[in-house]
Amino acid sequence: MGSHRKPRVGILESPAARRSAVGVGAAALASASLLTQTAHADDEETPAVEEQRERAGEARERALEVRERVDALYQEAGVATQAYNEAREATDAQQERADELMTRAAEATEAANDARRVLGTYAAAQYRTGSGGLSDTAALLFAPDPRSLFSTEHTLDRLSAAQNQALDDFTERREQAAAQRDEANAALAELETHEAELASQKETVQSRLAEARALMEQLTAEEEAELAELERLEREEAERRTERARQEREERERAEAAEAAEAAEAAEATEGDAGEESGGQSAPPPASGDSGTSQAQAVLAYAEAQLGKPYVWGATGPNSFDCSGLTQAAWRAAGVEIPRVTWDQVNIGTQVSRDALQPGDLVFFYDDISHVGLYAGGGQMIHAPRPGEAVRYESIDTMPWHSAVRPG
Repeated sequence: MGSHRKPRVGILESPAARRSAVGVGAAALASASLLTQTAHADDEETPAVEEQRERAGEARERALEVRERVDALYQEAGVATQAYNEAREATDAQQERADELMTRAAEATEAANDARRVLGTYAAAQYRTGSGGLSDTAALLFAPDPRSLFSTEHTLDRLSAAQNQALDDFTERREQAAAQRDEANAALAELETHEAELASQKETVQSRLAEARALMEQLTAEEEAELAELERLEREEAERRTERARQEREERERAEAAEAAEAAEAAEATEGDAGEESGGQSAPPPASGDSGTSQAQAVLAYAEAQLGKPYVWGATGPNSFDCSGLTQAAWRAAGVEIPRVTWDQVNIGTQVSRDALQPGDLVFFYDDISHVGLYAGGGQMIHAPRPGEAVRYESIDTMPWHSAVRPG
């Protein structure tokens, strides 16, 4: 399992790491908001105005503290969700293995019972024709080691070929049944270990989410307003960065298109001269069609159809998703099977630089790779953000960037 590969980075190991989750410098933006709100205030303020400004500052500071802690808790929940998904996969796989081994053990036990019944017919016949006591053949049914019994009492030579075969079959099948039971019991013990890990990760996710909800519920109306304003400023800043990136990309694409057109004209002129020399023959046009493009279209079409569906940790659809559940389902809809968890998804396909992103690429965030989305073009992605929110478009600048890959 990927549990041996997944990174484990402490979420709150340093203040700098925690602040990175906020995204765009919350304190600076809040200060800007304060300056905007007070730009037209009188130079001389009354005590009531000063008190109001002080309360607003305290509300803003409290909102920032709560926001920072809530973001960290959601990120911790994201890491635990990926660990839960991984444990869920391991548990499901082990359950299948245990079920298969239990079936084999049952079949082996039935085969041993069949062999016992065959051997029992010989015992019954010998009892009826014998002296009335417990026969050698009957005694072997109760012996822990039938061969040892015969070896000791020197009765093997008194058994027919059919009886010897029945004895061999019974001994072999009884041993096989015991081995299958031991293997099945070991598989069940391992299943219990995986189930314990699953329960532990589930508890971690739930505790982080409960703590985040409790913090948000403690906010006053004024603090909630400050937090909403902060989030609005962050969205606007992310949109500005996205727009700048889009304009820069379009400029590069126009320049590249112009260069390509000039190269095509030069090549056409050269081919025209060569065609005249060769009697007007020209090279055939290149084959059309791009399977990668059609796959990306299928991925995005699926993701767009999920817009508005709720984030639920551990969910893979069709009614709700977590982040990696959405990306897996979208690529599966395009005919490509990718792993379940972000820690495995980041290691597939082709690594892609940020300035070479194409629609359908997987984009990963945070140093611990706890979040993933589907690049949709124009600096936007479709992703399942976090509990309480729905699948939506969002700028790739809203979270700390990690990397990107192109499956297929």
